[in-house]
Amino acid sequence: MNINIEKCIKLLNDKSTSAMLLCNEANMHYLCGFSPSEGYVLLTDSGKGYHIVDSRYTETAQKNATESGLEVIEINDGFIPEIKRLYEKHGVKTLAFENQSISLDRYLKLKEGLEGIEFVNLDNSIMLLRNRKEPYEIEFMKKANNIAETAFLELLNHVKPGKSEKELAAYFDYLMAKNGSYGLSFDTILLTGAHTSMPHGVPGESIVKEGDFVLFDFGATYKGYHSDMTRTVACGSASDEMKWAYNLVLDAQLAGIKALNSGVPCKDVFEAANDVLKAEGMDKYFRHGLGHGVGLEIHEGYNSNPRSTDIYEIGNVTSVEPGIYIPDKFGIRIEDVCYLSPRGRENLSTVTKELIIL
Repeated sequence: MNINIEKCIKLLNDKSTSAMLLCNEANMHYLCGFSPSEGYVLLTDSGKGYHIVDSRYTETAQKNATESGLEVIEINDGFIPEIKRLYEKHGVKTLAFENQSISLDRYLKLKEGLEGIEFVNLDNSIMLLRNRKEPYEIEFMKKANNIAETAFLELLNHVKPGKSEKELAAYFDYLMAKNGSYGLSFDTILLTGAHTSMPHGVPGESIVKEGDFVLFDFGATYKGYHSDMTRTVACGSASDEMKWAYNLVLDAQLAGIKALNSGVPCKDVFEAANDVLKAEGMDKYFRHGLGHGVGLEIHEGYNSNPRSTDIYEIGNVTSVEPGIYIPDKFGIRIEDVCYLSPRGRENLSTVTKELIIL
């Protein structure tokens, strides 16, 4: 049986619940090995698991079932009648469901179609399991990261005055696909000049100019797992102010990474990085959290910000990404993804963080 399914069966037993029904894409992927856009995974407390799909996904589900151990069922009369047949077969009385992510419409249809079932909130239970990565998941994330980094280093050969943000972003996406990415982690952010002051700006028609910063926030995926990295480079030259600001952000990032350990509150890691910026009066230009969980989703689980009540633990994978953004001038962000392994902290990102001047 798949180790993730074993974890979920234990969760069911801990909750004294008869069965679990999942329809969130990332949660289904966690158990069945791919991300169908529609379908259900049903687990019973006895250890029996089903992947309920329509004809679009039957073949893919069956191939993945050789590893997951789930029984694949192709619907003939809709999802809910099939789920009802299975819960009657297994005598299900209580059903754990994804109350934090399911739509109201879907929930109401399930409640109407599954009469006599007591629905039990899963809350963030599955997310907590997903946040504690297994070694094979880390290998998939390293593969995704390697794909993205290889593409980035190749792209730098094409970043020159006269190239537009949109042109470079499109080529970047192509390079990640060429190097083996299953898809983008998110829409690539590639900005130049004053546009770099927008943390999540959209690539446009702006042209790279001599003396500009160029900011790249990008990620590839491998077997459903995401990478995430940000690098900021200078084109041709960098002013003393640009170099000073860049090194300040780098110092902040290194302080955040140093503070990152199992058992440490997420907000304390944010403060470690933010204090470096605050000492130079630049914290007012840091306009987002320091990091977020990464895995089957690009943002999952916990966040490192001043309001967070989360605590890092072994198995977590998180971004560490301080930045400063001065409107109408420039922005800088440096981002790595780090893994809290049983042996200690490991940085999955390998591209240099020294200021690159192309």
